[in-house]
Amino acid sequence: MSAVKQLSDIQASIRADEAQYHRGSGSVALIAVSKTRSSDEVLALYQAGQTAFGENYLQEALEKIAALTSQNKAQNIEWHFIGAIQSKKAKQIAENFQWVHSLDRLKVAERLNQFSENQPLNILIQMNLEDEASKGGVAPSQLPALAKAVDELEHLRFRGLMFMPKVHHSFEAQQAVFQQAKQIFDALKVSFPEIDQLSMGMSADKSAAISKGATMVRIGTALFGARPTK
Repeated sequence: MSAVKQLSDIQASIRADEAQYHRGSGSVALIAVSKTRSSDEVLALYQAGQTAFGENYLQEALEKIAALTSQNKAQNIEWHFIGAIQSKKAKQIAENFQWVHSLDRLKVAERLNQFSENQPLNILIQMNLEDEASKGGVAPSQLPALAKAVDELEHLRFRGLMFMPKVHHSFEAQQAVFQQAKQIFDALKVSFPEIDQLSMGMSADKSAAISKGATMVRIGTALFGARPTK
């Protein structure tokens, strides 16, 4: 099935989840995760109405951005960087992306701020709620201090949190961990009332995430199919 057909089905599924779990219509945004996919595949989804795309690998993303910009075919794409960030690559991220979902270090925040003078950068702090060594993110206890530091940087807009849980196979287990993430988000919002985004939920657990307050879901496999071997 084509990604364009899948896009329509996934959008309909998100709207159905919003209704089922008493979320406002249109309150959950779809981020199409286009890592390992070609600029032509991105363009096809863009032409079908999808404007927000998430990328993990900087060099690959820059090649796609350059190709689509040079063709003048997709000027309104909103690029979301969702991968691990090396501080030496902060300049290219700041200059080419509108959102970062994976911030977890003050040093990186300061570098992104340095290069965001011309285009304020929307920032989500990644939290590592389940203490996974293989994933980035800060522990919940570290969130308030990092949030305060990010919020004080002139060219960054602190918008909320990103969370990537372990694989939980039951819907109830998925809901339980997303509920923990939402509680942390709500507690942080007391000190930072401007935050409004909670990025969580992927192809296998998006409904559970939406049921517990996700405002962005990051969908790749369900859109494009299994990723090709690199």
